[in-house]
Amino acid sequence: EVDIESAQLDGAGELRILFQIVVPMAKPIIAVLVLLAAVSSWNSYFNALIFLNDPNLFPLQLILREILVQNQLTSATINTLTPEQIAQFQNIATLLKYALIIVASLPLLAFYPFLQKYFVQGMNLGSLKE
Repeated sequence: EVDIESAQLDGAGELRILFQIVVPMAKPIIAVLVLLAAVSSWNSYFNALIFLNDPNLFPLQLILREILVQNQLTSATINTLTPEQIAQFQNIATLLKYALIIVASLPLLAFYPFLQKYFVQGMNLGSLKE
């Protein structure tokens, strides 16, 4: 294994040690932090909910939330619908909910495979080797 002390003995400077030893060993940690920051940024809708009034500026998560809220049955609409219409509306609302979950999760699922090699590298780094 590469050691910082042996690199110093070989005459490597601090920047060379940082970029050739420390950063490559920290790639799994950096990958986890990038993934957590991406998930946090992607799922942040609460600040927009509080501070934004213009629907043109809403992030995708807030738009998806508005779609879910608009497609809920209220007591006024339940009284005007037949039981078959209520059942059909609930089926459509359930399908819409699942579609919105897919839309909200798809970008993160597409982003994860690019970071997966760093997670595997981090697990192998801490494991026992024969």
